[in-house]
Amino acid sequence: MQKEFPAVKGFSTRNLWRMKNFYNEYSEDEFLPPMVAEISWTKNNVILEKCKDLSEREFYLKMTKRYGWTKDVLINNIENKAFEKYLINQNNFDMTVAPKYQLQAKLAVKDDYNFDFLEMGIQHSEAELEAGIVNNIRGFLTEMGGDFSFIGNQHHLNVAGDDYYIDLLLYHRRLRSLIVIDLKIGEFKPEYAGKMQFYLTAIDETIKLPEENPAIGIIICKSKNRTKVEYTLKTTTTPIGVATYSLHDSLPDNLKELLPSPDEIATIVKNFGGGEDE
Repeated sequence: MQKEFPAVKGFSTRNLWRMKNFYNEYSEDEFLPPMVAEISWTKNNVILEKCKDLSEREFYLKMTKRYGWTKDVLINNIENKAFEKYLINQNNFDMTVAPKYQLQAKLAVKDDYNFDFLEMGIQHSEAELEAGIVNNIRGFLTEMGGDFSFIGNQHHLNVAGDDYYIDLLLYHRRLRSLIVIDLKIGEFKPEYAGKMQFYLTAIDETIKLPEENPAIGIIICKSKNRTKVEYTLKTTTTPIGVATYSLHDSLPDNLKELLPSPDEIATIVKNFGGGEDE
């Protein structure tokens, strides 16, 4: 190879094995080879070595290209099980978000957020959780997954003479939407969705600019009963996602059994690549 390509370097023993594995894994796949050419060799190797399932590899290839993830961001997302969390997230976006933004909205909300960057003990108040996030806003925005900008915390709303305060207010560039986040240190309760719906309506009526899309709410709780969340979101008319937060970096065992079947996963990931979002 060095004789055939004298100007090319990098033919170390390790890289030669990587090239061999790369060929063995992708040579007979009709979908992935065009994708691997769109990101760097280093990022391809990360995906190849850390992801054994083809659907998982396809997901990270598409995400890396679409969001321009660096190597470190890619590794962080793989280790934090972003693929699995995307598959099982709970929201009502199919019913409440314009079709051309539905996929982007689903990608914007995870099922579980890793708040290890807070270095916070298990026992904490909602005020302490919010303060920890604000004081570590860079880590928080990284965990949110990109395209988010921080507007403020305890954002004031005045409705009919009464004062209300939103825990965190963000903006999502691709969705062109304000993002309202409500933090809860306990288990999800159905009434949280009613409160969020009120916030979203108030935001859309008083703050949203004419060229922006309707606001989206994310309720982040310490835990949730998935059936309660499902029933609640079925009757909610504003776009809301319900997630949990954890202080560890692995997918909880009780969520692993919720993953779709291999065929369903393949279909979901294929649909993920169906064109660029506007």
